[in-house]
Amino acid sequence: MLTSCSTEKFLPDGATLLRKVTLRSDDKSLPLSEYRPYVRQEPNARWFNLVKVPLALYSLSPADTTRRKGRFFRKIGEAPVVYDHSLTEYSTRSLQSALFARGWLHAKVTADTTVHRRKTDVTYKLSPGQRYHLSDITYDFDNPELYSVLQASPVPSALHEGSPVDVNLLSEERTRIVSALHEQGYYKINKEYITFLVDTLSGEGTASLTIRFSPPPGVDHQDTYRQFRFHNIRILEEEPLHTTAISDTTDYDNLSKGYLVSPSGSSRPLVQELGKTSLRRRVYMSNIALRPDSLYRESDFQRTYSSLNRLSAVAYTSLRIHPSVYTDSALLDAEIRVTRNKPHSVRAELEGTNTNGDLGAALVLSYTNRNIFHGSELFSIKLRGAYEAITGLEGYNDANYFEYGAEASIQFPRRRLPFTQRRRRIMAVSSLKFMFDSQDRPEFHRRVFTGEWTYQWNSPRKPGLHHRFSPVSLNYIFMPWISSTFRRDYLDGEDARYSILRTSYEDLFLMNSTYTLTYSSSQRHQRQSELSALPTIAPLTEGWQIKFTIETAGNFLYALSSITGARRNENGQYKYLNNVYSQYVKTEIDFAHIKRIDHRNAFAFHAFFGIAIPYGNSSVIPYEKRYFAGGANSLRGWGVRTLGPGNRNRRDGKIDFVNQTGNMKLDLSIEWRTKLFWKLEGAFFIDAGNVWNTRTYPDDQGGKIDLRHIYRQIAVSYGLGLRLNFDYFVLRFDAGMKAINPAYPTGRDHFPIIHPRFSRDFAFHFAVGLPF
Repeated sequence: MLTSCSTEKFLPDGATLLRKVTLRSDDKSLPLSEYRPYVRQEPNARWFNLVKVPLALYSLSPADTTRRKGRFFRKIGEAPVVYDHSLTEYSTRSLQSALFARGWLHAKVTADTTVHRRKTDVTYKLSPGQRYHLSDITYDFDNPELYSVLQASPVPSALHEGSPVDVNLLSEERTRIVSALHEQGYYKINKEYITFLVDTLSGEGTASLTIRFSPPPGVDHQDTYRQFRFHNIRILEEEPLHTTAISDTTDYDNLSKGYLVSPSGSSRPLVQELGKTSLRRRVYMSNIALRPDSLYRESDFQRTYSSLNRLSAVAYTSLRIHPSVYTDSALLDAEIRVTRNKPHSVRAELEGTNTNGDLGAALVLSYTNRNIFHGSELFSIKLRGAYEAITGLEGYNDANYFEYGAEASIQFPRRRLPFTQRRRRIMAVSSLKFMFDSQDRPEFHRRVFTGEWTYQWNSPRKPGLHHRFSPVSLNYIFMPWISSTFRRDYLDGEDARYSILRTSYEDLFLMNSTYTLTYSSSQRHQRQSELSALPTIAPLTEGWQIKFTIETAGNFLYALSSITGARRNENGQYKYLNNVYSQYVKTEIDFAHIKRIDHRNAFAFHAFFGIAIPYGNSSVIPYEKRYFAGGANSLRGWGVRTLGPGNRNRRDGKIDFVNQTGNMKLDLSIEWRTKLFWKLEGAFFIDAGNVWNTRTYPDDQGGKIDLRHIYRQIAVSYGLGLRLNFDYFVLRFDAGMKAINPAYPTGRDHFPIIHPRFSRDFAFHFAVGLPF
């Protein structure tokens, strides 16, 4: 068997397998991981950096590539990496150049190879030496006016005395200079005008930097140093494209729809309609920052592109700038090409559901209009019907669960918010949503009405900062029917165990406000958010992201009840529309960090803390707002709603999932994610946390948080995951095991990691998407 799996049969005569590549440095402060990409030949991939499984799979294939077995294993496996000496020399030069570019001007790199039984190990030794830093910086501009413009720029320079002689910093400074001049109308200036002179003779480890600005030979200085202004701005609109994207060869001169914006001699430009467009003129003018007679500014150009691409009615946008026909003047003409999105779409989705082992199906029909009032308003209607076969119920006439619902929403693109100054232009969306949901279970029937008004916007000065504010959200929940069996067993009795359950099956009215602030450090994440049609949060793939949410409910109604002298019920609560309303404050903080080790491995960390405090008109948080632990996105060693609160131990009663919730939650997770082969990815994870109550409720022994012995109330689980990554969605299979079980505060069962029992401690989860 060892002979059949040998990799040597795939190696040419005299060749060796590249087994290991190591980077070492005599400077311990040198971040070697930053220089790993300059190694041009890497060995075969390892799962979790331990075992070369892809190579082993490839080695299972026979030498005959025509056999089906051979083709299969070669497709999912990875061919052996044959050591190439020329690539080692290339890597040595690349590493040395990279060190030189970062300021180690006398760096040296050598490569040592060791061969043993047709396997080669390569060790690159990096000797950076002394890093050079800037002792002084001088700007040499051949035009004093341009230097004055640069000095007035609000963007500070990344270069200062003591900065390392780093090519990245020099490139950043070149970009800053060009951008500062472009912001003042100097359209023809580019990066070729800027050169750097570094003098290392001033002292050991120090260098003098001269930043010289001068056009290349043969360039007309007078023409280059002119400030350019816009003359005519042409807006052209094209019908939706069905199969291909916009093309530079499209004959836009023959398009009859659009506007021509030209100077009028006053502050308001002259707008001439070239043909009726699908979007109103005001929509175009409010999203285009370019104006006749205004200076060319790079930021206006980028803001126009981003603003138009955010509109749901727009599929593509292309901007072209060229000298005006008035060749003797410093004038520019702009041509904005807009390709409309498809205005209507209909979609049908079939879903499979699995609720704690109960299988079912759901059908969702949706209709979308992306330009319903000709202002790029996004209108959508969704209809949903679901069925689920419920098992394990006794004493009920029916065992079927039916759900149907409808949702209607409309989103309005905005350039400002109602509570900000008019002159402050931002990218914002306001939305109005109404929803109705009907749930018919064997135990009860439940109806939910929801109405919500929301604002979303991205910060104009801080990329990656996203706001979501819902000033008012109305939720009306009522129970038109409860079965006699359910009422007799749980609601009408005096069992203190079901005290929280009783409050969860009463008619309820919620009026709340929510604000969410999200910030992401990932530049890729920021770019995705900037280019999205609406202010939104793109999936996190690298860097870190933090989200803070605060929600309040019932304050306005409580104040209104107090002022009007409304009467309280027998429980001391006010009512609105003949229903008790909830009053609480809820706050959450959610943090995620993804650190890439290399192109195949990454560490992902997630932390969540949330707490909801009832007060005033409420003593219990509504069930919809309570926290639960366990499941595919929480502690994966437990099923959904089978953990907590605190040290609470599940009883053998008929219903316990409502009691296994709390008004405070802590979730901690860390994952080691690795690429396996094909579209398969793996993960090793550790989860910790729990849910608690901050108040003592009847028959809730161990459910209240105990800060002195909180270490006994923290649950821990571990496990392995398999993910099918199809780029546009991920299928996830996670298998978790309990490591520390707070349901048993002491004794043998508190540490199932030492005394495991598979039937008790194992949990399997299937989900779509990553857990964080």
